Amino acid sequence: MAPKVLVSDKLSETAVQIFRDRGIDVDFQPALGKDKDKLLEIIGNYDGLAIRSATKVTEKVLAAATNLKVIGRAGIGVDNVDIPKASQQGVIVMNTPFGNSITTAEHAIAMMMAVARQIPEANASTHSGKWEKSRFMGVELTAKTLGVIGCGNIGSIAAERALGLKMKVIAFDPFLSEERADKLGVRKVELDELLEKADFITLHVPLTEKTKNILSRENIAKLKPGVRIVNCARGGLVDEEALAEALKDGRVAGAAFDVFAVEPATESPLFNLDNVVVTPHLGAATTEAQENVALQVAEQMSDYLLTGAVTNALNMPSVKAEEAKVMTPWVKLAEHLGAFVGQLTDEPVKAINILYDGTVADLNLEALNCATIAGLMKATNPEVNMVSAPVLAKDRGIKVSRTTQGRTGIFEAYIKLTVVTEDRERSIAGTVFSDGKPRFIQIKGINIDAEIGGHMLYTTNTDMPGIIGTLGQTMGENGVNIANFTLGRADRGKEAIALLYVDDPIPTPVLDKLSQTGMFQSVRPLIFDVA
Repeated sequence: MAPKVLVSDKLSETAVQIFRDRGIDVDFQPALGKDKDKLLEIIGNYDGLAIRSATKVTEKVLAAATNLKVIGRAGIGVDNVDIPKASQQGVIVMNTPFGNSITTAEHAIAMMMAVARQIPEANASTHSGKWEKSRFMGVELTAKTLGVIGCGNIGSIAAERALGLKMKVIAFDPFLSEERADKLGVRKVELDELLEKADFITLHVPLTEKTKNILSRENIAKLKPGVRIVNCARGGLVDEEALAEALKDGRVAGAAFDVFAVEPATESPLFNLDNVVVTPHLGAATTEAQENVALQVAEQMSDYLLTGAVTNALNMPSVKAEEAKVMTPWVKLAEHLGAFVGQLTDEPVKAINILYDGTVADLNLEALNCATIAGLMKATNPEVNMVSAPVLAKDRGIKVSRTTQGRTGIFEAYIKLTVVTEDRERSIAGTVFSDGKPRFIQIKGINIDAEIGGHMLYTTNTDMPGIIGTLGQTMGENGVNIANFTLGRADRGKEAIALLYVDDPIPTPVLDKLSQTGMFQSVRPLIFDVA
């Protein structure tokens, strides 16, 4: 029997025809995404679900989807899909991470031009029968400095377009290498320098804990007077209240926003300001982009349902069915190794080396490489997956190498990750025990045996008496329960480390108390996906 796919949002007829041509029974109901009750009633009949943003694939929908094998999102954002629940039920979630890149970058450039020349206000004025030529005095883009915050896939395209407009481009991106910056023709700077020197600023970063309010009230105060700000990336990157105040008092000359902290945005501090251009999240709204992502998702879903091939999966590695049983715990370990280093690394990564020792060297190393790189890069970009991570690493000029060797120690197999930046190297190794659970076995050359939990604390210090007592007492006094406690040291009186696996996130004041003791060189909370 042919696989059955439900298309519950608007996809092009060409994309729907791809399913048919591949021998898949497709049910095209583009209005169904807004009819929750009907979706719940029929979803159990389908092997695949193709969506855009209107369909909400909730836990309730997934519970009713008893035959569902794959969800394909035509686009990059999957906020409308309960991925943990989908993973729990063995449903693969795919997206199309690169189909919207050019369109979004072009929209940012269009918004920059619109705010520079006050085009929307001038258009409205002229339509109303006025001829206010002297009112709308704009500025040229030529020779102006564009500051790009986030110079990844979309940011680099925006930078290239700006260079074509004869602008100077500076970029802040902790993971942008000097080599990649040189190749793009941009100058890599720290955030403070960008805020000080940019005439225009465009944001192209995902919304994470590190990027939330990256243009905070404090940073907005540092901006060059007369700057214009463009945000076509994610709402929440800019303090909208603080920006509105700066726009009203003239410190910021203009802003152009396609995204907002709350969407749909029916109100915002930025609304009804003459020097602000706003659009309703149109970054991906071009015929070409919508067609591209629709065709991509149809091909990807068809490949999986007919051959088992997995492309652009957010919750599953590209592993053959017969490999999955052995590979799964090693893939999880690889992600944890990358996540550990990624959460500790704030500077650009120049090189990644992955060593496979013992029997793990005989597994699907391409998938393990992808899992390691994805774990590393997810620390700054949660939307990265195992397929897109190597591409993004290559775009950023990161050299990735792998080494294999026969068994050299007490473990039958282990993986060691070494990450090189301009100033340092960081290394961590791990293995999978017979119970299938990943473990950290070495950090910075110091041997340990650490169980991996969802919330952990990593500290470094000079070996001395009192470390265990200080950590235990501070956690206990503040209601933080320790599930597992691991110590290691290079030698007596030398460098030492501690890894605490705790039940819940550690409050910031508790971390501050540990730092204020003066006993630790580093106190870092870590988060791992152990589901």
